[in-house]
Amino acid sequence: MIENLKKEVFQANLDLVKYGLVIFTWGNVSARCGEYIVIKPSGVSYETMKAEDMVVLDLDGNRIEGNYNPSSDTPTHLELYKAFPGIGGITHTHSSYATSFAQAGMPITPMGTTHADYFYGTIPCTRNLSSEETESAYEKNTGKVIIETFEGRDPIAIPGVIVRNHGVFSWGKDAFESVHNAVVMEEVAKMNYRALALNPSAGTVRQYILDKHYYRKHGENSYYGQKEKEVEK
Repeated sequence: MIENLKKEVFQANLDLVKYGLVIFTWGNVSARCGEYIVIKPSGVSYETMKAEDMVVLDLDGNRIEGNYNPSSDTPTHLELYKAFPGIGGITHTHSSYATSFAQAGMPITPMGTTHADYFYGTIPCTRNLSSEETESAYEKNTGKVIIETFEGRDPIAIPGVIVRNHGVFSWGKDAFESVHNAVVMEEVAKMNYRALALNPSAGTVRQYILDKHYYRKHGENSYYGQKEKEVEK
């Protein structure tokens, strides 16, 4: 099972390049399997990286398999896995438009139905880390400030966040869904950026439209797409 997960995490990391979310080594994807996670090695080029280079860790950060050091963002991933038990994959990027919102200290508000299809409300922006949080256990504290930001929010309904002055974290049921949500975050950030340039007072989508678009794709009464029992075998 771990070998298959290493292949999935490897492919999901390559998808970051495919979808234009990263340049150089500016990103990482991980996935969880029980008490273990698999994550991209730190600073290894996407052009030379192989599935066997993925690093296996336990939830305390102890290396179980792998010849490389894990991503420097590993402590952030570990904090999120422990705090949000419903997630099975995490993506981190510095994609241009979403990171522009992070650098501006602005949340990504739901301005249209594309946003509403995936995120049930505003994608929040964290507060700044303090100098003490930055100097001591920076990556772990990045995870903690994300968790703090989600107090009173559902991380399943809003599967992503922007970290102030830093970048994007998204998550999902597995590595591929976390990448999918990162792609959507970048696109809705791009749409918001352009919409606000055209009309700075555009505002957010109406709540009833947000409800309609989110719940037609999510929940027990969703009707978007094909139900498995309806698809001919």
